[in-house]
Amino acid sequence: MFKVIVIGCPGAGKSTFARKLRDAAKLPLFYLDVLWHRPDQTNVSRDEFDVCVDEIIKRDTWIIDGNYLRTLETRLAACDTVFFMDYPLDVCLAGAKSRIGKRREDLPWIESEFDDEFKQWIMDFPKEQLPQIYKMLEKYQDSKNIIIFKTRKDADDYLNKMFSQ
Repeated sequence: MFKVIVIGCPGAGKSTFARKLRDAAKLPLFYLDVLWHRPDQTNVSRDEFDVCVDEIIKRDTWIIDGNYLRTLETRLAACDTVFFMDYPLDVCLAGAKSRIGKRREDLPWIESEFDDEFKQWIMDFPKEQLPQIYKMLEKYQDSKNIIIFKTRKDADDYLNKMFSQ
């Protein structure tokens, strides 16, 4: 495991898992939200974002945290391992809501509210993005190590088992 992506619905706990994985595996971690969002809550251009992603995937080792469906195919092609957190919608909504007002290393500002647009994005994830993600993962099922977690306990148990040896 040298080139890893961590994907899943917002609020699933991708960044928390990615940090634990980084600390245990000693791999550099890159957050797509930090690449895409500026501290003033504007975004970089798509071209600038793509250049950053391309530079990261050229490295020998990395963990990339985030979905960004538009660039997922590129990251899937470059990685050797995928961790996909496919959790129930209520878990993701609660996860996103619980981080409001907290400083996080995976976002360049503190979210002050659980805004309606972001909440709707999460609510639409199962029907809008989930089928596309599974279709892309199917393409790589024979060439990548794909681990799908259905609960946070599954993810925690995986890390505990993998790195306690």
